[in-house]
Amino acid sequence: MAALLDEVRSAMADLIETLENASDSAEVLNAICAEAVRVVPGADMASITAIDSGGARTAAYSDERAFTVDQAQYAAGDGPCLRAAATGETVRLSLENASELWPDFTASAKQVGVGSYLAAPFRVDPDLSGAINLFGFDNHGFAETDSTLLELYVTVVTFGLRTVRRYQQVRELADHLEAAMRSRAVIEQAKGILMATHKISADEAIRRLITYSQGTNTKLRLVAVDFVRKASAPTGTTPTVQGQRLE
Repeated sequence: MAALLDEVRSAMADLIETLENASDSAEVLNAICAEAVRVVPGADMASITAIDSGGARTAAYSDERAFTVDQAQYAAGDGPCLRAAATGETVRLSLENASELWPDFTASAKQVGVGSYLAAPFRVDPDLSGAINLFGFDNHGFAETDSTLLELYVTVVTFGLRTVRRYQQVRELADHLEAAMRSRAVIEQAKGILMATHKISADEAIRRLITYSQGTNTKLRLVAVDFVRKASAPTGTTPTVQGQRLE
């Protein structure tokens, strides 16, 4: 037991380090699968079933055979990973006890040599849930302590995924705001050039930009960028956009 706890502690520490330093979500998900196999005795493979608006998919896996078994469940529309995700309850079984309930899953699992299965659900937010799935080649059916270990592991993983997802959302928002600020800056610059060139008001300048944008089916920001670029060229001519004057 002491050796097992040391392995669990080490796996958790490695996972936390990955969560802190990973450059993308794929690296995080692959690490989750790898460390799950370390955490639970008898686990030989792992996969992550993610369920969002697009349906169920395997987001990561430690072995191609785990991916194959997952696909059989998705095709049938039922199976232990989908059941765990739907009910919020951990599913633990030996394949000998699963053939009647999930024949497609059982046939696919037996074909690749799987004898035992364990799936624990997770829920990151209202838009993303799923299950972490463990596959054992022996017919031990996993033990109750294995379920407890996996559930503990999923708790840590869920917290980490929520943190990563929130960071990504904040990063995307920051990128959108930065793009909006750049767009506004170049539009204001184009307005200023129009006002100075044609002695018109700010409202009239923006009206001309918008009219040209709609008439040419070109985004307002692109119209402004092109106009400012041509207005800044040392030609000595009246600024135009794509050869047309904004008059």
